[in-house]
Amino acid sequence: MFVPGPPDRSAEVGGTSPTSARRRLAGALVHLYTASGSVLGLLIVLAAIDGDVVAALWLGLVALVVDGTDGMLARWARVKETIPWFDGARLDDIVDYLTYVFAPVVLLWTIGALPDGPVGWLLAALPLLASCYQFCRTDAKTDDHTFLGFPSYWNVVAFYAVVMDLGQTTVAIVLVVCSVLVFVPVRYLYPSRTETLRTPSLVLTAVWVGLYALLLAQYPDPHPLVVAASLAYVGYYLAVSGYLTYLAAQRRRRAPVGSESA
Repeated sequence: MFVPGPPDRSAEVGGTSPTSARRRLAGALVHLYTASGSVLGLLIVLAAIDGDVVAALWLGLVALVVDGTDGMLARWARVKETIPWFDGARLDDIVDYLTYVFAPVVLLWTIGALPDGPVGWLLAALPLLASCYQFCRTDAKTDDHTFLGFPSYWNVVAFYAVVMDLGQTTVAIVLVVCSVLVFVPVRYLYPSRTETLRTPSLVLTAVWVGLYALLLAQYPDPHPLVVAASLAYVGYYLAVSGYLTYLAAQRRRRAPVGSESA
């Protein structure tokens, strides 16, 4: 008669059980999903150089979706536990710089939204340099899940510059103002993480993504009402960001002397 012995745990020696292996695979796939944004950044630049503005913006939309979902997937896969030696936050910052900053500036340059000569080069350099500072700030993402300073949404600037056919002067003003706002300690909504007004923010952000796609489908003749609806979300975003800044200021006033508040 066969008498079963104790369970064989040899596969778990060294920490490689089937379960942990599956979790590591899931974590690696999430990181690969995030890293795919770097390829999208390259494709955006190539489309811009080829003069295919619509393709560049569609690729930018895909990059937005990837960036908006990879954090949720990373938390689900518990990547910090399964692959602790790999810095997913740094990977995310690298990809975001490529897709939110570098590629959009290239697109603005190739469509003629920036003037020729030294002025154009200076305007192109402003968001690149300001965002270098933004991405290297240790407090760029606050403890209460907001962005501190303009969060380098140059892809959104490029999108409206194309869809609304903004002139060089308007684009120049927006680039200068937003570059300065990188250094101003205003708190900006982090749609997928900020707890305040989380549900309406998530819903309205999803609606805005849909409007982005609709405006691209209608390009070069977008319907004014669709444009207005899209800009209404921008107004909501700025209004909520102002409210978050106010709440943070109130917390600081109520905090005991010598203490820090998030």
